[in-house]
Order: sequence, then C-alpha cells, then structure tokens
Amino acid sequence: MNSSAVRKSVNARIAEELAVAENQVAAAVRLLDEGSTVPFIARYRKEVTGSLDDAQLRTLDERLR
Repeated sequence: MNSSAVRKSVNARIAEELAVAENQVAAAVRLLDEGSTVPFIARYRKEVTGSLDDAQLRTLDERLR
C-alpha cells in the first residue's frame, strides 16, 4: 500500500472515531503538517476544518502520533 493510501485509511479511521467527515480530518492534518498548532486551528481555521473543536483536534493530533 502506498503512502497516499495509508494516509487516506488513517484519515478515514480518525473521521469515523470522531464522527466527522473525512475531508475535515484531511484539512486538519494538512494544517498540522504545515506546523499549525491545535489552538490556532481551533480558533482561526474553523472555515477550513468545518468547525472541528479543540477537543476533536486534540484527539486527531494524538491519533496521528
């Protein structure tokens, strides 16, 4: 399985756990990969992540690790 397929699988699993859309998870992952912090994303990037809250973003960040 290539890295893109693995990332999609991970995103899908996290989206299911958080009961959110996979595109919301993918957007948050991109922001985290770019160096944004969870508080920054929760406060200033709601439009990008579909309004994921701080708790969801923290869980997502922990699951990625």
